[in-house]
Amino acid sequence: MRGHGDPISCFSCLLHLLFSFLLKDTFCLRLNMAVDGCSSKRAWVTLLTRASYLPGVITLAFSLATQRTSYPLIVLVTPSLPSSCIQALELESVQNPLLVIHSIEPLLLPKNQKTTLVASRFEDTWTKLRAFELTHYDTCVFLDADITIYRNMDGLFNTTLPGTDWIAAVHCCVCNLDHDKWAPKNWNKRNCAYTPLLHPSALNEATPVPPSLAPPDAYALLNGGVFLYLPSKALWQGILHHFHTSPALSRFQFPDQDFLADFFCGKWIPLSWKYNAIKTMRQWHPNIWRDEEVHGLHYIVDKPWAKRVASDGIAGHLGRDGASHIWWWDVWDDWRHERRGQVLEILDSLVAPPLDKRRDGKQCKENKEQGFPVPIPGY
Repeated sequence: MRGHGDPISCFSCLLHLLFSFLLKDTFCLRLNMAVDGCSSKRAWVTLLTRASYLPGVITLAFSLATQRTSYPLIVLVTPSLPSSCIQALELESVQNPLLVIHSIEPLLLPKNQKTTLVASRFEDTWTKLRAFELTHYDTCVFLDADITIYRNMDGLFNTTLPGTDWIAAVHCCVCNLDHDKWAPKNWNKRNCAYTPLLHPSALNEATPVPPSLAPPDAYALLNGGVFLYLPSKALWQGILHHFHTSPALSRFQFPDQDFLADFFCGKWIPLSWKYNAIKTMRQWHPNIWRDEEVHGLHYIVDKPWAKRVASDGIAGHLGRDGASHIWWWDVWDDWRHERRGQVLEILDSLVAPPLDKRRDGKQCKENKEQGFPVPIPGY
């Protein structure tokens, strides 16, 4: 092993630093050319409120850069985020100039406000609405922090909206094949907007949203993981007014998602599934899903960084997400290979450690005892 004073070791370090600076300069030039070459100012946007989602944001930014996006990723951060996470984002932004940190205050309901959230962790997602405050941009696409990009998605910014107070998003998948008790009664495969679609037409087409329908009709529901919007002061003021005055907020199960479907009722257009590929749809919608066509994969429920995939290939919710979780770990490994120093120390503490032979055997045994992967009812 070479020491730190070894000339060859030092030369390698200098080469690594030089490559990093050249990569940064090249990427900044490409960003500037993209902005200068068009009349609009565009950005990806995501939200980070807790340390547990930092690995997702890091791989989101890295995968956007890997897929050669021309636009920055604005990371909205709240005071609840530990200083170590802010430090990690700052260190990462040196290596990946795509990443821009933007501090905001949380947007929360009054403490005495009645809610019917599916899970308490969704309280943070009200703050996602502050993405509409970024009025110095012309066009934005919001991406949840648990999304990873596998193909370039810049084409989304060319989507034409009927008006400045419209958005574009994918339909909400309402199949509920596992019969979750929290789901509304009309959530079934027959009512899902993805059921009538077929490959390959579904890559560029989506089920239209009938203008006469409104939530809770299944065809009027959208998924809030990815949405395109045109920020403006007027739109933000309208959203803020609705947030503070609408009695409907108390019955929303998914705060931001239900809010968007309610506020933009009759004013949203559907995008192809490939831009917000919900990982459960890999099993639920073989009629349209193709691994090689996934642009943005949405890792809902179990996060891939929370647990390693054992040698049995089983992972995720009910043990069905092994393949898609392996894809995420591949992106993570690529990112980790290119990084050095303290950012690795911070991020390594937030992801599951590698499995040695003993832990791998134990995890495989536990998966078998739990009956993973659990078969989909009726399939």
